[in-house]
Amino acid sequence: MRVAVHTLGCKLNYSESSTIAREFAHRGYEVVPHTEDADVYVVNTCSVTEHSDKKDRNLIRRLHRRSPDAVIVVTGCYAQLKSESIARMEGVDIVLGADSKGKVVDEVERLLRDGRGTGPVVDVSEIDCVKNIFPAFSTGERTRAFLKIQDGCDYKCSYCTVPYARGGSRSLPPDLLLRQAEEIAASGIVEIVLTGVNTGDYGRRSGDSFLGLLQALNEVEGIERYRISSVEPNLLTPEIVDWIASGTKFLPHFHIPLQSGCDRILRKMGRRYSTEDFRRKIELIRSRMDHVFFGIDVIVGFPGETDGDFRATCAFLEEIRPAFIHVFPYSRRAGTPAAVMPDQVDEAVKSARVEALERMCSEFHEAFCRENSGREEEVLFESKSKDGKMFGYTRNYIKVERPYDSALIGRIVKVVLD
Repeated sequence: MRVAVHTLGCKLNYSESSTIAREFAHRGYEVVPHTEDADVYVVNTCSVTEHSDKKDRNLIRRLHRRSPDAVIVVTGCYAQLKSESIARMEGVDIVLGADSKGKVVDEVERLLRDGRGTGPVVDVSEIDCVKNIFPAFSTGERTRAFLKIQDGCDYKCSYCTVPYARGGSRSLPPDLLLRQAEEIAASGIVEIVLTGVNTGDYGRRSGDSFLGLLQALNEVEGIERYRISSVEPNLLTPEIVDWIASGTKFLPHFHIPLQSGCDRILRKMGRRYSTEDFRRKIELIRSRMDHVFFGIDVIVGFPGETDGDFRATCAFLEEIRPAFIHVFPYSRRAGTPAAVMPDQVDEAVKSARVEALERMCSEFHEAFCRENSGREEEVLFESKSKDGKMFGYTRNYIKVERPYDSALIGRIVKVVLD
């Protein structure tokens, strides 16, 4: 039996999809790319925006048209939030919510054994934020793995459906994560990216320590580099910053969500910091480390965001000058407080603001690369090739290309940036 697993959305989904695919392979199935014909398709969905929902639906329809007799399993955030509408879609056989991802292979085997019933199997229960968390990490790449350390979020920002789709914040045990890191190292991978929904909240319910986990992972032999996929500014403590800067395997690369550079909008969003708090955190990190890459998330067009509010965001970004801006237009999500707020911003205005920040991002990123020109850096090269070139990333996440050399794949090499 041929199985294809298709991932939509974040790297957390990617780590979970990889784990599901490994379990299928362990039980004797042939795992094939999602672009190929298969007997079973697993769609791990995203629901962070309305556009994400549309991509989920279009993919399900496309897979059913390609292979009308194939079993289609839909899981992930969209499945948790919209299980009934998914179950009515033609071709869908199994719908599994966020707490049921570990049942994917068992449910497929039950359906293959017993046959299709009168309707799809639907298992979407209320998420148990104390007991249930699906452990996951990615494999299959020769350069880096994504290790899930945490799931869910208790923050409930006014625009976000993720807490409803993923449940409350909960963490995986440190001893399990260490064993998984050792397994990743044994496969020859040398870089791990730590993923979660609210990664910096790790251990709050269980009594474990985020810093303690980082320190333990730092001792795993064979892993030479770590990155933290995203961390809230209020959870990136001075103790963590000082420890990373002391000479660890954790790299000078931080992905920190800002969302707005206007304090009035931050309060409406329900964020837990001010622009002054954010500025001080950036200054702290830069005072401890050189040539730091900052990737920053920004939402434009939040309800009530005026031209003046947007100008404040632009001015704040000019002040802190990140290396990259991930720009998102606000997406109205049913069931969230922001969806019913007055003064919803026109889509054309959102698009213009996205374009303005994307131009700013290009300027900042080019300037960051120029600032690093002439420096010696360490690059981990990947197996992908294009036009006779291979690619890799420096410690501070600058993409580097060089002539293809298969002997360098998966190796960390010193280069001088030009």
